[in-house]
Amino acid sequence: MAGRPRFSDGGFTHDELLKVWKGLFYCMWMQDKPLLQEELGRTISQLIHAFQTTEAQHLFLQTFWQTMNREWTGIDRLRLDKFYMLMRMVLNESLKALKTQGWEERQIEQLLELLTTEILHPDSQAPSGVKSHFLEIFLEELSKVGAAELTADQNLRFIDPFCTIAARTKDSLVLHNITRGIFEAIVEQAPFAIEDLLNEVDSQEEEEDDDDEDNEDGMSEDDECKQDVPSGKPGSLRGAACNPSNEPAEDGEDSVGPVLQFDYEAVASRLFAVASQQSTPSQNRKRLYKVIRKLQDLAEGLFPEDDVPEKAYRNLQEEGRDQRTKKRLPTSTSHKSGKGRKEDSCPDLSSGSERMTKRRRRRRRRGSGAEPTGPQEQPGVPGQRGPRKKRRRSRAGARVKVAGSQELQTKQQLLQSRK
Repeated sequence: MAGRPRFSDGGFTHDELLKVWKGLFYCMWMQDKPLLQEELGRTISQLIHAFQTTEAQHLFLQTFWQTMNREWTGIDRLRLDKFYMLMRMVLNESLKALKTQGWEERQIEQLLELLTTEILHPDSQAPSGVKSHFLEIFLEELSKVGAAELTADQNLRFIDPFCTIAARTKDSLVLHNITRGIFEAIVEQAPFAIEDLLNEVDSQEEEEDDDDEDNEDGMSEDDECKQDVPSGKPGSLRGAACNPSNEPAEDGEDSVGPVLQFDYEAVASRLFAVASQQSTPSQNRKRLYKVIRKLQDLAEGLFPEDDVPEKAYRNLQEEGRDQRTKKRLPTSTSHKSGKGRKEDSCPDLSSGSERMTKRRRRRRRRGSGAEPTGPQEQPGVPGQRGPRKKRRRSRAGARVKVAGSQELQTKQQLLQSRK
């Protein structure tokens, strides 16, 4: 691979590299062990450095993305993750190749043109899965490779093709992935980028102060630490040796890794220039204007992270209180109503006595059937038993009178028979 480009014929042709990539593709296809998959993907992606010329490297990358576009629909879900990993590794190594060339503008433009033509162009054969994954990992891999070296102007040059595609595309999925994976990612990483910039400024000021003190007072304890341990970046052996407490400078959970620096006003103006064109669809224009407002707020120093958590916390507190009151209201009202019923039922027995009288009347009517009833009851005061006692006595008296009249009749019949 390394010796072929030195031949007089110019190296590999397009068709030959397509055949090579087909073999490499199925080599990754047949590997099922995770650790060996990572090693194989790293080996395949590093083949780009074996080519001596930039044209051969770009042809190698072009045939890779063409192979992924052609074979993507045949990948099953069990093998999808390792090809996601392979795409990430190839993109990372292609950016490292740019880094070795000193981030030349012409090389950057050629690589971006190749990527947009093979992946994001409307005429490309790239499936939606390849487009979505590429837009998701582009800024992340760029920050890993060049966050320490790239300036804000260079980063704007890297995202310029995405601005143009976002304004012209008619694919809603591509528009969503660009705004979410590129522009909104820049907005979300803005606080970390500014924090890194401030830390860098503070470290430079501290180094200048240390140099001044060294010139005046001689060597200090920090200088002895620097002499004993070789110099390095923060977090290296130098920082660990100079830190007597052996405590990490930053928490690993909160760190988001390297972050790219952007001029938010320049990004907003570039987006506005492409979004305000007459050829831009209205749906794209609305979506981009929302991103432009956020970038303009960042340029003015207004961070959404400063206000949103406090408001969200207040809203959560109010919602929690409402839910608590809603949960307590039915129990409290029922409890109060139950107490009121008990208190009302204890001193006043009229409602209970009326129910009992109604039940007794129904039973008497069912038991009496067609027999004539006694004299009608006079309505009495509810809760008193006077009228019911009178009814019972009156019925008992009526029965006694009937029995006495029968005895008189029998006596009279006996007397007449004796006579």
